[in-house]
Amino acid sequence: MGESIFSWLSTAVPLVGALAARMFWEDLPQLKKSCLIWSIFTVIPIAMSDVAVPEGPLLLYLLPIAAVISMLGQPVHQDHRLSWLMTLVTLGLGIGVIVHPDRFSHLFLLALLATTIGLLSGYHTTLWPISWWGMSLFGFAGLSVIMASFTDPSISSSAAFPACMVLVPLLPFHAGYLTALTRLPGNLPSFATVLLPSVGLHVMVTTLPIVPNTITGFVSFFSLAGALYGAVKALAQTRVRLMLAYGSLSFFSVLWWFAAASRMAASRAALLIASISLATCGLLIAWQIIRTRYGDDVDPQSISGLASTMPSYGVLLSLLALAAMGLPPFGVFAGFIGLLLHSPIPSLLGLLIILSAWLAASWYIMNTVQRILFGTLRSDLRYRDVVASESAALLITILALTVLGLAPHDWFVSHVPSPVFDAAARGFLWQR
Repeated sequence: MGESIFSWLSTAVPLVGALAARMFWEDLPQLKKSCLIWSIFTVIPIAMSDVAVPEGPLLLYLLPIAAVISMLGQPVHQDHRLSWLMTLVTLGLGIGVIVHPDRFSHLFLLALLATTIGLLSGYHTTLWPISWWGMSLFGFAGLSVIMASFTDPSISSSAAFPACMVLVPLLPFHAGYLTALTRLPGNLPSFATVLLPSVGLHVMVTTLPIVPNTITGFVSFFSLAGALYGAVKALAQTRVRLMLAYGSLSFFSVLWWFAAASRMAASRAALLIASISLATCGLLIAWQIIRTRYGDDVDPQSISGLASTMPSYGVLLSLLALAAMGLPPFGVFAGFIGLLLHSPIPSLLGLLIILSAWLAASWYIMNTVQRILFGTLRSDLRYRDVVASESAALLITILALTVLGLAPHDWFVSHVPSPVFDAAARGFLWQR
């Protein structure tokens, strides 16, 4: 009974916090501080509930951390008030999806999808028509969750599978994720890059083991196509947010390929999702620091020479870039190698494509960072290094990625038995 109470408390604390913080609407510093405190408090009931989920506790603890660093990276401005409050709301809904049984989990997931659609519609612009496609995909995910709620338990998990492909972006269902990272206001894009895949993986845990082999065959094909497509699109981007969004699609496609091959959507997959999401979150915050100084529509081609004029920022951005590229000792490398060593490799061609996407990520991330940090100093730019809150956000991100890369895997393993399905019907055993 205690576990149930603390599970509900972990969901309620950020939602109550959003209501409480609303009282400071006119006091911007106090509003931001209140939202940060309530996000930190969310960790307490999570730790006391000792919730056992199949993918392990990692993503559950990561969500409040991501909420904190996403808000720390934003300046205090009245335009960000709504995004701070909605960070708490979506944090509570996301935790509700993970910690509660299917019946309540579906309700929280529907509420999260509806909230995302509402925010996207409120900030839609005719100059960005892809927003409609992204909102439509979130609506499609909601319909699949509704079908799962009202169908027989034996097929409800399969009915919810399309939602996984939207939340953990898979070609051609990736536009929702891209829209969230480019059109949500304030700090919500950097938080959404952690929230959406974390929730999607939790749903994937119960759906993937019972999805027919025909479907997983298509998933395997589209994951390889998505890895290449995301890498090529990222190489061609001139906007940093789109580059990071397509780069994430490429890395998440790698996860889908391993998952389709081994039916694995557990602790090792959670480590890779956490690392990719957190690295992308950190890079979005780093780019937000540039936008804070030079405007939301700043051209990345016009920014250079920050390594000498903003040394602290240069060091932090360089470390984030190394982590996002998948180099040791950070979490992306550990997650990728963990799946590579503990999953069957169905195709050498597929493995070559996956490695090519990884190498492409090294190119476009490092190329972008090198262009920003080095080059000609411009006399018309006013250089100002990171302030305390921005530095804290980037430092926490780097430390978390380091811990993910160096910590023993036992830290992330769930004590919940893995889903089991009929090996004779599937033709092979599910390998953890």
